[in-house]
Amino acid sequence: MKKILFIDRDGTLVIEPPVDYQLDSLEKLEFYPGVFQYLAKIAKELDFLLVMVTNQDGLGTESFPEETFHPAHNKMMQAFENEGVHFHAVHIDKSFPHENAPTRKPRTGMLTEYLTGEYDLANSYVIGDRLTDVQLAENLGCKSIYISDDKSVSANLVTKNWSEIYTFLKQIHRKSKISRKTTETDIFVELNLDGTAQNNINTGIGFLNHMLEQVSKHALIDLNISVKGDLHIDEHHTIEDVAISLGQAFDAALGTKRGIERYGFSILPMDDCLAQVALDFSGRPWFVWNAEFRREKIGDMPTELFFHFFKSFCDSARCNLNVQSTGTNEHHKIEAIFKAFSKAVKTAVSFNGTDSVPSTKGSL
Repeated sequence: MKKILFIDRDGTLVIEPPVDYQLDSLEKLEFYPGVFQYLAKIAKELDFLLVMVTNQDGLGTESFPEETFHPAHNKMMQAFENEGVHFHAVHIDKSFPHENAPTRKPRTGMLTEYLTGEYDLANSYVIGDRLTDVQLAENLGCKSIYISDDKSVSANLVTKNWSEIYTFLKQIHRKSKISRKTTETDIFVELNLDGTAQNNINTGIGFLNHMLEQVSKHALIDLNISVKGDLHIDEHHTIEDVAISLGQAFDAALGTKRGIERYGFSILPMDDCLAQVALDFSGRPWFVWNAEFRREKIGDMPTELFFHFFKSFCDSARCNLNVQSTGTNEHHKIEAIFKAFSKAVKTAVSFNGTDSVPSTKGSL
């Protein structure tokens, strides 16, 4: 689903004229400090649609003729295009405040096309300098960025600096939350690919908790997982659904995969064992497994479900994964696999210094 930045115009992209609050001439056109540099970086690096949403009081009436509005507005739009900032849509409400039009911010009448499952409103933002912009975010089910010095306002970010907006959006860009509830399991996964190995994992299966803690620690990702599963039946549904949910969380957090390494590989020893893992976040699933276990269980986890865990992860993360392991100690063997997997993940999700998708196709 597509995430959106609903961006106000006056006071956010351009300086609002302080006398009459009407940008009705080229002489009054003044851009907000830093907006070109940082909105261009947002447009280039982050996976958001940009949508302009603005109230223009009485536009088209004698108090604000259309012919005085469009020259400055068109000049502004062209300047943003020249800097690589393309607005997916521009929504302008022309009513006066006293008319209480359903299309006037903070009402959502102009934005009904976005109130569908096609858009990820929960991870979208409204950016603006008025309280009506914060209220619009609430009405849309979005988050808000308030351009102001008033820290008492309940917004996700309060700032007057576009560089802080860029940094904030960049930091939260690679996070995801997945809730998956069936008749067999109820699972919540929270993932931050740019974390510091913070984790809180409770699957109900001790050995699986231990292995997932390895993933968090050695991939340097923050990972919270809570599970209510039908362990009174057996472990299968819980292990499978955790892997599915974790894969979905990776797929969501990676987004368009712009600027990532994409490939990761690790050869990792653990005492008598050697694990080799190669990973490709290719956008299509494929899994190769070459590891044998002689014990029925390690801890409270059936060894037959190791294969199934990684296969389920591949399918939902849409990645290629090749796993091999040799050795005699069964505990070391699977722990080495999870640690090698973690190191491969760390490399694959790291940034390569570009803003392009790592594929000659242009998408993954």
